[in-house]
Amino acid sequence: MNQTQFINKLKKENITLNDKQLQQFEIYYQTLIEWNQKMNLTAITDKEDVYLKHFYDSLTISFDQHFDHQLLCDVGAGAGFPSIPLKIVYPNLKITIIDSLQKRIIFLQHLVEVLDLKDIELIHARAEEYAINHREYFDIVTARAVARLNVLDELCLPLVKVGGEFIALKGLKGEEELLEAEMGIEKLGGQITMETEFTLSDDNDYRYNLYIEKVKKTPHKYPRSYSQIKKKPL
Repeated sequence: MNQTQFINKLKKENITLNDKQLQQFEIYYQTLIEWNQKMNLTAITDKEDVYLKHFYDSLTISFDQHFDHQLLCDVGAGAGFPSIPLKIVYPNLKITIIDSLQKRIIFLQHLVEVLDLKDIELIHARAEEYAINHREYFDIVTARAVARLNVLDELCLPLVKVGGEFIALKGLKGEEELLEAEMGIEKLGGQITMETEFTLSDDNDYRYNLYIEKVKKTPHKYPRSYSQIKKKPL
């Protein structure tokens, strides 16, 4: 996906990018490639692939979801996906990014600075530890390519306020993961509201986005420690 295709595909979803936003995506790409030579941020480095499989893919959740002034938390954002592309397109979002690896936070600090983005907080922590003092705090929590859903739900749903939403960006095994996680999602106070399936390109690059509304408070015993979550998912 070249930049013109990126612009046109987003226009079909009623997203029109201005010159500043286009420049921010270009700087994002250049910065990602530069830093990727020093640390492992992504295996995808071809420009057209980055625009398709990182930038466009991150924005697909906004095709079915209204983003404006919400408090959004991105768990395990890695190189900033999906939260940084969302912030570029929806600058009124207030974003917190949590990642357990300090070097990725250092990259994101630099990225936020060169992109001149405001209202972004970068936290070096594990999600289950961060949730201790931030339960039911965020309007939206996102996670992309972090863990299987039956582990991810316990890391993310405690952070979502009642009435808010957890959005998981998944791939080929998304439906299979949902079957594993359905009981845990309910225990954690979630309710599945929407599933969207699509391919990113003619190459059949399958995507599965899952939207889970927080309908009741998460029992206080969750989240457990990560070792417990991983050893015995709900």
